[in-house]
Amino acid sequence: MRVIAGIVRAISGFNWLVGNVFSWLALAIVVVCFSVVVQRYVFSTTQLWMQDLYVWLNGAMFTAVAGFALLRNDHVRVDIFYRPASVPRKALVDLIGVLLFLLPFAWIVYTYGWNFVARSWRIHEASPNPGGMPGYFVLKSFILVFAAVIALQGIAMLLRSVLVLAGREELLPSQLRYENQQETH
Repeated sequence: MRVIAGIVRAISGFNWLVGNVFSWLALAIVVVCFSVVVQRYVFSTTQLWMQDLYVWLNGAMFTAVAGFALLRNDHVRVDIFYRPASVPRKALVDLIGVLLFLLPFAWIVYTYGWNFVARSWRIHEASPNPGGMPGYFVLKSFILVFAAVIALQGIAMLLRSVLVLAGREELLPSQLRYENQQETH
């Protein structure tokens, strides 16, 4: 059981790190978007690659932080029954939800995304906009990153549920326990 708790901590720590690093892209998005607006309306000019850049940064940020959002319980869920449920019932719902929905979804995204991303890398796909950014294939790779980070965090959720159902939730740090999770509405 200690090994399971260690895996939960490691995966959650990884997604916490990725989420905190990639969330800084939000600042870059604002700076680039502001620059584009100033260029357009003050100087009557624009750099098309900069317009691509803030959209691409947005896509990279939101796909990379998906596991972090799942870790923080920030994803939208219909919680009319989940919120008032007991800790063991929440653990059972999470276990079933991860097995039946989250992991198959991540597998489908990864499987179908692989050929899409591989083709993009093969041809070194660039922006479809004339004068746009090169390296579109790098952005498309974040589809696979998205599938990986949510699958990893799903595995952590599943293992946490196993610990709870086995009566060993005390092996987890307090921030990973059900009763200490942030409630979002």
